[in-house]
Amino acid sequence: MSEEVKMIPGNSLITSTPEEGRQLAVKMARLVIKVTQPDAEIREKLRPEYAEDPAMLIAVGQVVATEFATIAAANNYWRK
Repeated sequence: MSEEVKMIPGNSLITSTPEEGRQLAVKMARLVIKVTQPDAEIREKLRPEYAEDPAMLIAVGQVVATEFATIAAANNYWRK
């Protein structure tokens, strides 16, 4: 049985800065991949395929952007 993956590192979407929010978005996007394909060996085998496919790289960017939008909203867009 595969290990349970914590989908929100630190259990919070709250960050001090937009840069920290962006870093959290990248972490969360990576976790989505890990949950979707839990076998590390298969992920490694597939990496060269998507690393050279522009459409797949754009799709990764879209996932990060979606995660970042969620984090930004949770942080009230870092406005005081």
